[in-house]
Amino acid sequence: MPATYNDLYLDARKALKGAGVEQAQLEARELLCFASGKDRKELIRDLPLYASDGVARRFRELMNRRMAGEPVAYLIGEWEFYGLTLDVCRDVLIPRPDTETLVERGILFLRDLPEPVRVLDLCAGSGCVGLAIADNCPNTRVILAEWSEDALRVCRQNIRRCGLTDQVNPVQADALEPPPRILRDFDLILCNPPYIPTLEVGRLDPSVRDYEPRMALDGGEDGLKFYRAVARKWKRALRPGGKLAFEVGYDQAPAVEYILAENGFVDIQTTMDPGMHWRVVEGSAEEAGSE
Repeated sequence: MPATYNDLYLDARKALKGAGVEQAQLEARELLCFASGKDRKELIRDLPLYASDGVARRFRELMNRRMAGEPVAYLIGEWEFYGLTLDVCRDVLIPRPDTETLVERGILFLRDLPEPVRVLDLCAGSGCVGLAIADNCPNTRVILAEWSEDALRVCRQNIRRCGLTDQVNPVQADALEPPPRILRDFDLILCNPPYIPTLEVGRLDPSVRDYEPRMALDGGEDGLKFYRAVARKWKRALRPGGKLAFEVGYDQAPAVEYILAENGFVDIQTTMDPGMHWRVVEGSAEEAGSE
């Protein structure tokens, strides 16, 4: 018997909740919008109407894949982050709300600087961090630095999608190596590196372990490999007084604070995310001539 859009939505929400999906309501809505080709307002308007057989079939196919573990962001090919809708695929991590704390710290720092300013998003992935900075700080010049060519392709797509081609440029760079000469004189470096300890990657939720790119997850034996390399090798890419800010895992803040201090960063501070986890650790390069 034919089903209304509301029937499809309610059944999907119930199934996702039963599977332990935290954002069951959001995911059911996004999948139904994608299957029907409707935006959110159109879907709400049409909830009482009967869905065509084709829409119902596409939606159930998507739900079967989601229930098997495939993340909804990869199913629909996009996700929202800090007010931007970004292309995502299995070549990049799915942007998460936790990372918005890193963006917020960057914006607060940049607002106190004379313009124009230079910002580097290191280990850029989809480009979500740097693009959110550029979108909220129009007088910044932002570089998205990423080693994976596949991820850089997604960065380029998102620069165009967000209309930020005059402000943001993608560059291939390895965060574990010293910065090339073209990547210098930044006021701010933001970095959300791989930080899961190698042995823990295999214990992650299947929706992460089996679908998201391992190279964007694996932070080495203790999860701190990238923090050590970036703090030691990329400090030279900052202007005197410039800031380096990291996203960190839920229990890594003390270790990353120590790494920054060990490498001569000052004014080190740590910020909680909305989930009450210490999520961002930042420090400043000393001003020229300071003790």
